[in-house]
Amino acid sequence: MTTPVPGLIELRLNNVGQLFNTMDPSPFHERDLDHDAEEFILSWAREHEKDSDLRIRIVLRQPADAESARLVRESIQHYFGYRARIARRDLGELFREGRTSLLIGLLFLAATLVLRDLINPGYRLGDFLREGLTICGWVGLWKPIDIHLYRWWPLRAHGRLLTRLSGCPIEVVFEA
Repeated sequence: MTTPVPGLIELRLNNVGQLFNTMDPSPFHERDLDHDAEEFILSWAREHEKDSDLRIRIVLRQPADAESARLVRESIQHYFGYRARIARRDLGELFREGRTSLLIGLLFLAATLVLRDLINPGYRLGDFLREGLTICGWVGLWKPIDIHLYRWWPLRAHGRLLTRLSGCPIEVVFEA
């Protein structure tokens, strides 16, 4: 049994067509990777240490073709570079949404606290409404807190992984 090579992601295919989405009409070097191929590469990349140098080896069971090998390398790097740019854009949009929801949440909290102070304490319904408004005001900050504390970390990590994959060396091997 062979020991796994650190950072190596090996994908064995019968032909180059299995690597790409067959429904994508784009030119060869701009085509989307097949969903299963992409998930395979991403899942193996996640298995490796974050500081390991990733390498992709595509083994094709077809006659050697230097032009196909070049196009496969360019296509994979182009695809993961494109996905990394989308991930960065999505992260920026999430932070914009977080800032907007924070502003809305703070305004809502201020409004509920002002309303709370207008209600006379001392009778049960008044106390109930005052506490309800306080809770509602703080709940209005739930989304911006969620975004700024938790939701951006996985997007950032995914974007970094895609960037690593876009820059990693790609080897294409042909097996007759």
